[in-house]
Amino acid sequence: MAERDKLHTGELYLPGDKDIVREQTECLEKLYDYNSTRPHEAEKRAALLKEMFAEIGEESYIEPPLYANWAGKHVHFGRGIYANFGLTLVDDTHIYVGDNTLFGPNVTVASAGHPIDADLRRRGYQYNFPVVIGKNCWIGADAVIVPGVKIGDNTVIGAGSVVTKDIPSGVVAVGNPCRVMRQIGERDREFYFKNARVPDELK
Repeated sequence: MAERDKLHTGELYLPGDKDIVREQTECLEKLYDYNSTRPHEAEKRAALLKEMFAEIGEESYIEPPLYANWAGKHVHFGRGIYANFGLTLVDDTHIYVGDNTLFGPNVTVASAGHPIDADLRRRGYQYNFPVVIGKNCWIGADAVIVPGVKIGDNTVIGAGSVVTKDIPSGVVAVGNPCRVMRQIGERDREFYFKNARVPDELK
Protein backbone atom coordinates (compact mmCIF):
# COMPACT_ATOMS: atom_id res chain seq x y z
CA MET A 1 0.00 0.00 0.00
CA ALA A 2 1.28 3.47 -0.89
CA GLU A 3 1.97 5.84 2.02
CA ARG A 4 -0.66 8.26 0.62
CA ASP A 5 -3.30 5.55 1.03
CA LYS A 6 -2.67 5.35 4.80
CA LEU A 7 -3.63 8.95 5.59
CA HIS A 8 -7.19 7.99 6.53
CA THR A 9 -6.79 4.43 7.83
CA GLY A 10 -5.20 5.03 11.25
CA GLU A 11 -2.12 3.04 10.21
CA LEU A 12 1.44 4.19 10.80
CA TYR A 13 2.85 5.88 7.72
CA LEU A 14 5.67 8.16 6.58
CA PRO A 15 4.46 11.75 6.03
CA GLY A 16 7.79 12.61 4.37
CA ASP A 17 6.94 10.36 1.41
CA LYS A 18 7.72 12.28 -1.79
CA ASP A 19 4.22 11.89 -3.26
CA ILE A 20 2.61 13.12 -0.05
CA VAL A 21 4.97 16.09 0.19
CA ARG A 22 4.33 17.04 -3.44
CA GLU A 23 0.55 17.05 -3.00
CA GLN A 24 0.72 18.77 0.37
CA THR A 25 2.96 21.54 -0.97
CA GLU A 26 0.45 22.33 -3.72
CA CYS A 27 -2.24 22.74 -1.07
CA LEU A 28 -0.01 25.00 1.01
CA GLU A 29 0.47 27.37 -1.94
CA LYS A 30 -3.24 28.24 -1.64
CA LEU A 31 -2.94 28.66 2.12
CA TYR A 32 -0.11 31.12 1.53
CA ASP A 33 -2.39 33.07 -0.82
CA TYR A 34 -5.19 33.09 1.77
CA ASN A 35 -2.95 34.41 4.53
CA SER A 36 -1.63 37.09 2.17
CA THR A 37 -5.06 38.58 1.46
CA ARG A 38 -5.89 42.09 2.59
CA PRO A 39 -8.75 42.81 5.02
CA HIS A 40 -11.06 44.22 2.32
CA GLU A 41 -10.71 41.11 0.12
CA ALA A 42 -13.60 39.19 1.70
CA GLU A 43 -14.80 37.71 -1.60
CA LYS A 44 -11.30 36.47 -2.45
CA ARG A 45 -10.99 34.87 1.00
CA ALA A 46 -14.34 33.09 0.60
CA ALA A 47 -13.37 31.79 -2.85
CA LEU A 48 -10.03 30.50 -1.60
CA LEU A 49 -11.64 28.69 1.33
CA LYS A 50 -13.99 26.91 -1.09
CA GLU A 51 -10.95 25.80 -3.11
CA MET A 52 -8.91 24.78 -0.09
CA PHE A 53 -11.45 22.98 2.12
CA ALA A 54 -13.12 19.64 1.52
CA GLU A 55 -16.37 21.39 2.49
CA ILE A 56 -17.19 24.82 3.87
CA GLY A 57 -20.72 26.09 4.38
CA GLU A 58 -22.15 29.52 3.65
CA GLU A 59 -21.42 32.36 6.06
CA SER A 60 -18.37 30.61 7.49
CA TYR A 61 -15.31 32.78 8.02
CA ILE A 62 -11.75 32.27 9.25
CA GLU A 63 -9.60 35.18 10.33
CA PRO A 64 -6.08 34.98 8.88
CA PRO A 65 -3.59 33.73 9.76
CA LEU A 66 -4.87 30.19 9.36
CA TYR A 67 -2.44 27.30 9.79
CA ALA A 68 -3.31 23.91 8.31
CA ASN A 69 -1.08 21.00 7.31
CA TRP A 70 -3.09 20.40 4.14
CA ALA A 71 -4.65 23.88 3.86
CA GLY A 72 -8.05 22.44 4.77
CA LYS A 73 -8.09 19.68 2.14
CA HIS A 74 -9.45 17.23 4.73
CA VAL A 75 -11.58 19.74 6.69
CA HIS A 76 -15.39 19.70 6.59
CA PHE A 77 -16.95 22.89 7.98
CA GLY A 78 -20.69 23.45 8.19
CA ARG A 79 -22.56 26.77 7.89
CA GLY A 80 -21.97 29.85 9.99
CA ILE A 81 -18.66 28.81 11.51
CA TYR A 82 -16.38 31.57 12.80
CA ALA A 83 -12.72 31.10 13.68
CA ASN A 84 -10.70 33.88 15.28
CA PHE A 85 -7.00 34.53 14.57
CA GLY A 86 -4.46 31.72 14.61
CA LEU A 87 -6.62 28.62 14.12
CA THR A 88 -4.38 25.58 13.58
CA LEU A 89 -5.88 22.58 11.78
CA VAL A 90 -3.58 19.57 11.69
CA ASP A 91 -5.69 18.10 8.91
CA ASP A 92 -3.67 15.08 7.83
CA THR A 93 -6.98 13.24 8.01
CA HIS A 94 -10.56 14.44 8.31
CA ILE A 95 -11.78 17.12 10.70
CA TYR A 96 -15.56 17.65 10.88
CA VAL A 97 -17.14 20.75 12.44
CA GLY A 98 -20.90 21.33 12.70
CA ASP A 99 -22.88 24.47 11.90
CA ASN A 100 -22.49 27.67 13.95
CA THR A 101 -19.49 26.55 15.95
CA LEU A 102 -17.12 29.28 17.16
CA PHE A 103 -13.35 29.06 17.65
CA GLY A 104 -11.50 31.48 19.91
CA PRO A 105 -7.99 32.69 19.06
CA ASN A 106 -5.13 30.20 18.73
CA VAL A 107 -7.16 26.98 18.92
CA THR A 108 -5.44 23.79 17.70
CA VAL A 109 -7.40 20.86 16.27
CA ALA A 110 -5.01 17.99 15.57
CA SER A 111 -5.91 14.82 13.68
CA ALA A 112 -2.28 13.62 13.53
CA GLY A 113 -0.02 12.18 16.20
CA HIS A 114 3.31 10.43 16.62
CA PRO A 115 4.07 7.12 18.36
CA ILE A 116 5.20 7.08 21.99
CA ASP A 117 8.03 4.73 21.02
CA ALA A 118 11.12 6.85 20.29
CA ASP A 119 12.46 4.49 17.62
CA LEU A 120 9.27 4.77 15.56
CA ARG A 121 9.40 8.56 15.88
CA ARG A 122 13.06 8.61 14.89
CA ARG A 123 12.15 6.69 11.74
CA GLY A 124 9.55 9.35 10.93
CA TYR A 125 6.27 7.52 11.50
CA GLN A 126 2.94 9.23 12.11
CA TYR A 127 -0.71 8.20 12.50
CA ASN A 128 -3.99 10.03 11.92
CA PHE A 129 -7.46 9.73 13.47
CA PRO A 130 -10.40 12.03 12.64
CA VAL A 131 -11.77 14.73 14.94
CA VAL A 132 -15.51 15.50 15.11
CA ILE A 133 -16.88 18.71 16.67
CA GLY A 134 -20.66 19.15 16.81
CA LYS A 135 -23.01 22.02 16.03
CA ASN A 136 -23.28 25.22 18.07
CA CYS A 137 -20.09 24.63 20.03
CA TRP A 138 -17.75 27.27 21.39
CA ILE A 139 -14.10 26.27 21.59
CA GLY A 140 -12.31 28.76 23.85
CA ALA A 141 -9.00 30.49 23.15
CA ASP A 142 -5.85 28.35 23.19
CA ALA A 143 -7.77 25.07 23.48
CA VAL A 144 -6.11 21.96 22.03
CA ILE A 145 -8.10 19.02 20.64
CA VAL A 146 -6.13 15.84 19.99
CA PRO A 147 -6.61 13.04 17.42
CA GLY A 148 -9.71 10.86 17.58
CA VAL A 149 -11.76 13.14 19.85
CA LYS A 150 -15.51 13.74 19.42
CA ILE A 151 -17.27 16.76 20.96
CA GLY A 152 -21.08 16.80 21.09
CA ASP A 153 -23.47 19.55 20.00
CA ASN A 154 -23.99 22.76 22.00
CA THR A 155 -20.90 22.21 24.16
CA VAL A 156 -18.48 24.86 25.45
CA ILE A 157 -14.79 24.01 25.82
CA GLY A 158 -13.06 26.39 28.21
CA ALA A 159 -10.06 28.50 27.21
CA GLY A 160 -6.74 26.69 27.50
CA SER A 161 -8.30 23.23 27.77
CA VAL A 162 -6.58 20.13 26.38
CA VAL A 163 -9.27 17.76 25.07
CA THR A 164 -7.94 14.20 25.15
CA LYS A 165 -11.23 12.27 25.42
CA ASP A 166 -14.74 12.53 23.99
CA ILE A 167 -16.96 15.27 25.47
CA PRO A 168 -20.77 14.89 25.41
CA SER A 169 -23.37 17.35 24.13
CA GLY A 170 -24.70 20.26 26.14
CA VAL A 171 -21.96 20.70 28.72
CA VAL A 172 -19.25 23.10 29.82
CA ALA A 173 -15.91 21.28 29.91
CA VAL A 174 -12.59 22.73 31.04
CA GLY A 175 -9.08 21.86 32.11
CA ASN A 176 -6.00 19.84 31.24
CA PRO A 177 -7.04 17.16 30.67
CA CYS A 178 -10.46 18.57 29.77
CA ARG A 179 -13.31 17.31 31.97
CA VAL A 180 -17.03 18.03 32.13
CA MET A 181 -17.64 20.75 34.71
CA ARG A 182 -21.44 20.99 34.43
CA GLN A 183 -24.49 20.69 32.23
CA ILE A 184 -25.71 23.74 30.33
CA GLY A 185 -29.14 24.62 31.76
CA GLU A 186 -31.77 27.18 32.71
CA ARG A 187 -29.38 29.59 34.40
CA ASP A 188 -27.45 29.93 31.14
CA ARG A 189 -30.63 31.17 29.45
CA GLU A 190 -30.97 33.76 32.22
CA PHE A 191 -27.33 34.92 32.54
CA TYR A 192 -24.84 35.15 29.68
CA PHE A 193 -21.73 35.87 31.81
CA LYS A 194 -21.44 35.56 35.59
CA ASN A 195 -24.29 37.78 36.90
CA ALA A 196 -24.88 39.65 33.62
CA ARG A 197 -28.53 39.04 32.76
CA VAL A 198 -29.79 38.27 29.23
CA PRO A 199 -32.15 41.12 28.16
CA ASP A 200 -35.79 40.08 28.03
CA GLU A 201 -36.04 40.84 24.31
CA LEU A 202 -33.30 38.26 23.59
CA LYS A 203 -34.92 35.41 25.51
